[in-house]
Amino acid sequence: MASCALISDIHGNRLALEAVLADIALRGIGQTYCLGDLVGYGPDPNGVIDIIRDAGIPVVLGNYDDGIGRDTGDCGCFYATPEAERMGAASYAFTAAEVTPERKAFLRSLPRDRHVSAGGASVHLVHGSPRRINEYLLRDREEATFLRLAAEAMDQALAFGHTHEQWARPYGGVLFVAAGSVGRPKDGDSRAMYTVLREVGGTGPETAAGAAAGLSAEAVRVAYDVEAVCSAMIAAGLPGGLAEALRSGR
Repeated sequence: MASCALISDIHGNRLALEAVLADIALRGIGQTYCLGDLVGYGPDPNGVIDIIRDAGIPVVLGNYDDGIGRDTGDCGCFYATPEAERMGAASYAFTAAEVTPERKAFLRSLPRDRHVSAGGASVHLVHGSPRRINEYLLRDREEATFLRLAAEAMDQALAFGHTHEQWARPYGGVLFVAAGSVGRPKDGDSRAMYTVLREVGGTGPETAAGAAAGLSAEAVRVAYDVEAVCSAMIAAGLPGGLAEALRSGR
């Protein structure tokens, strides 16, 4: 059965990305798409950009990519507390200084969305939502939000990142797929996460969730050396709180 992998929100975490891409290759999945936010928070934004670009993985622009690529001074992120905002500002300053001008040009070249095929279904790829690059389509948003988006959709599935959550659910005949975060999960599990879209009827070692439009979404977790990344973050001068968030999956 045809399948493709959706990766998102890598956030400068090269080791997590390498582990996920190795897992995708081991499963024999031929096509991978990236839903943005290559940079931010992690210690190796240039390494992540190089891997994605050299592998020829189609990418859509994330809000952090946009802020760094255009040197806006802001990542367009939401921070719930002053401490989170302080750490976010430190992350932005580090990333803006670390990413080279040539790689910033690559980030600026990324499209805000893509329309692709998975099996026999058409899939709209965005970072936040079709409306805003930094809109949070959280799983507990009111149903009316998803029904409005479904009514406007031209594709059979909508895949997005930004929330660092992983879930899939049909609304109004459209399969909504939150791809999760490769490099900075926020669900209490520090392992990298990504999603596999399969034609309905396909099988896999993980539990498929939310089938619609001839597709199912399979959640996958991949272990990697989290402590090595935390150490690299501290060595790079990033706040210890960011390393602790990565370690705890929060």
